[in-house]
Amino acid sequence: MEVSWNVLLIIIVGSVVTFIPRVMPIMVLSRMKLSEGVQKWLHFVPIAILAAIVGQELFIKNNEVNLLLNKELLAAIVTIIFAISTRSLLWTVISGVTAFVLVRWLFS
Repeated sequence: MEVSWNVLLIIIVGSVVTFIPRVMPIMVLSRMKLSEGVQKWLHFVPIAILAAIVGQELFIKNNEVNLLLNKELLAAIVTIIFAISTRSLLWTVISGVTAFVLVRWLFS
């Protein structure tokens, strides 16, 4: 199998471009002492990113906001209730997948 030099160069450059923004902040911040306020703020960054991704998938369909007859939102509400009541990742995932399958099956 022959590898094109262009493809190999694209893979190497893409790897470097992906590697730098992921590793450089870790290397720089691991040597710094961050204040408690900054650490508290950074603690909420993954939650905010996940909320933005999930919120966009739940509420926006075909570039318009859809709150009525939203099957995914119904499954998400069931999942949130299970997550709050059980505080277990396993049961949250199981209930979410089950709710999503049931809602798709019942309303399709």
